Amino acid sequence: MSGVRRLGARWRRRRPLRTRLALAASAAVALVAVGVCAAAFFVIRYELLHQLDLSLTQSATRVVQENRGEGPQTVAGECRYLSAPACAQIVPADPAADPDAAYLLPVSTPVREVAAGKRAPYYSNVSRFGQPLRMLTTPFGDGRALQVALRADPVEKGVRQAAVLLAAVGGAGVLLAGLLGYAVSRTGLAPVARLTSTAERIAATRDPRHRIELPPGPPGRQDEVTRLAASFNTMLGELEQSVSSQRRLVADASHELRTPLTALRTNAELLARGDRLTPAQRERASGALGRGIREVTGLVNDLIELARDEEPLPLLEDVRIAEVTEHTVALARTHWPRTPFLWEAGASAAGAVRPGVPARLARLLTNLLDNAAKFSPPGTPVEVALSAYGSGESLELTVRDHGPGIPTEDLPYVFDRFYRAEAARALPGSGLGLAMARQIARAHGAELAAGAAPGGGALFTLTFGAQGPPGGSHSP
Repeated sequence: MSGVRRLGARWRRRRPLRTRLALAASAAVALVAVGVCAAAFFVIRYELLHQLDLSLTQSATRVVQENRGEGPQTVAGECRYLSAPACAQIVPADPAADPDAAYLLPVSTPVREVAAGKRAPYYSNVSRFGQPLRMLTTPFGDGRALQVALRADPVEKGVRQAAVLLAAVGGAGVLLAGLLGYAVSRTGLAPVARLTSTAERIAATRDPRHRIELPPGPPGRQDEVTRLAASFNTMLGELEQSVSSQRRLVADASHELRTPLTALRTNAELLARGDRLTPAQRERASGALGRGIREVTGLVNDLIELARDEEPLPLLEDVRIAEVTEHTVALARTHWPRTPFLWEAGASAAGAVRPGVPARLARLLTNLLDNAAKFSPPGTPVEVALSAYGSGESLELTVRDHGPGIPTEDLPYVFDRFYRAEAARALPGSGLGLAMARQIARAHGAELAAGAAPGGGALFTLTFGAQGPPGGSHSP
């Protein structure tokens, strides 16, 4: 039995889903069709026999009324013809009381038992005159039984005709079930076929721009397969965006690395001919080579940081945002001695705690402060403020400078990787600091936005929600 089951399971695995669905739908419809035909056959057969039995009962009642008090005898014997009345005979319980003439209908022990009152009336099928008969045996009274018979071949012929007709209907139903099953599988799996074709095309071309064509209609009335196709299209959109971002990142990174690598190679080749250089030239070349190495190292480290999609779970802890900000501001004062940093924390926000990685949050704030100090004229302050709102459930950290501000046309792109506004292209940096800051913010369940500050300058706002990221990390 287990071998048959394994064989069936192997056969199902080797058949396409469309074939299995067509077979299942066909089998279900065919089973219903065959069941209905079989039920109809038994109903027709029962009704035909029931009508014949009613005719026998009526004939027996008439014979009893017409021959009350008669002894054992053959009452009527013309049932060999279809239009003739029923054959009827009276049979005693004691065989010794039988008439001299032979009976037309068979007399058996059950007939004697009915005559003796030991058995209930019953119907039976017998054969006489070369024809099938339907016979009723019922008590006649005073130790006698009455046997009444009618030809049953019309009923049998009707039953056979009904069987043939219903078998034909059942066969047509099975054929129709097969066609419907094929149509259902073809129609129902059409979105799956399109999904498979699209997936195979993407695998062959590695182009995620392909989409599955969806049937028209409101989204709320789509079936499960159509919703699956819509979800697949959404996934393809995300994949296309991810691939485009990766390609753009590689292109931008190669472009940004080309200049410092060329400078490194030039200085290295220059130092290789150090015997032709003066000590001052060698010192300048060595300094330029060191600066180039630090620039490339910083750029590579920033790229590695941006390649991470989430915070490492083992490093998560409850972080006091005010303490991390105060520490970062203190470090910024040492890095930018010509820029005053003003730090203020509201009373309700001073003890606020959020889950996160302290080093990563400090990196976020360092990038914001470095960006603000880089664009601030010497002597103008960078203002850092932490406040709570919404009954203390949400935190807002702002970093404001008094520089030229961000042009309106550049605002949508300030967080893009390698994007540098026209005014910033002459300044040091790789264009990755703000992109990294937003990624770290989103990984901590926060949102970083940029805008224009009242009175001039740029304003960056870091907003923490009521709760930290569930489970410890969020993908950006």
